[in-house]
Amino acid sequence: MDRLKRKVALITGGASGIGEATVRLFIEEGASVALADIQDDRGRQLAKEVGATYFHADVSREDDVKAAVEETARRFGRLDCLFNNAGYAGVGGRIEQIPVDGFDETIAVLVRGVFLGMKHAAPVMKRQGAGSIISTASVAGLRTGLGPHIYSAAKAAVIQLTRSVAMGLGESGVRVNCICPGGIATPIFGKAFGLPPERADETIPLMKGVLETLQPIQRSGLPADIAQAALWLASDDSSFVNGHALVVDGGLSGGRLWSENEQRRALLKSALGLSST
Repeated sequence: MDRLKRKVALITGGASGIGEATVRLFIEEGASVALADIQDDRGRQLAKEVGATYFHADVSREDDVKAAVEETARRFGRLDCLFNNAGYAGVGGRIEQIPVDGFDETIAVLVRGVFLGMKHAAPVMKRQGAGSIISTASVAGLRTGLGPHIYSAAKAAVIQLTRSVAMGLGESGVRVNCICPGGIATPIFGKAFGLPPERADETIPLMKGVLETLQPIQRSGLPADIAQAALWLASDDSSFVNGHALVVDGGLSGGRLWSENEQRRALLKSALGLSST
């Protein structure tokens, strides 16, 4: 407990999923927390429940991000951690089917939103001589076939932007890292399937069952798993970690499950008429 005592954090996309879990954990660990989202009712309710501050912010809009960062720093006197977590699955489909406006909207949230957070947090943290900027990337930015085309490209951009900005801000005492979640059961799946935000949670139990078989650790990833990673990156425990993409995926990005390889090997032997022993 108290790993974030006297620290101030701003968490975007903080009203649900990974963001909500991180808000709750940061509060438990002693931080003063501001959360930003476009889900106003849910965000205000969470803020009231845990004793946080809520801001409406569409991360694709510079004025919204700038205001959230500046108001957080004004209210609390500093900004120790920015968690660029807001996101969604974005536009899907085969590459020849993807509309340009869908591409633009996806990049605006997933890449421009992260860029804007970094841009406006940097001056505050540089003046302090310290700070931690964390962004939610994805294993889809490291390996193909784990997400839609544009989502995957956007998350790859977040990883590289993280590395690049870390080299600049690190000299001012500001650390910049990202987290690459694997299969995490959150409302993002429900929204991707077309459910409205207020019903998106309905897919979580189903997705837990689907996701638990995808990686060596045989359970679904949970928002709390990513919140714990964010806690470490926000705390002084990671004070020598900069420009890092922290993979939290139960081994998903490591390759095929060993049991699958054994099954393929047995099938191949059978096809060749060889003994299975």
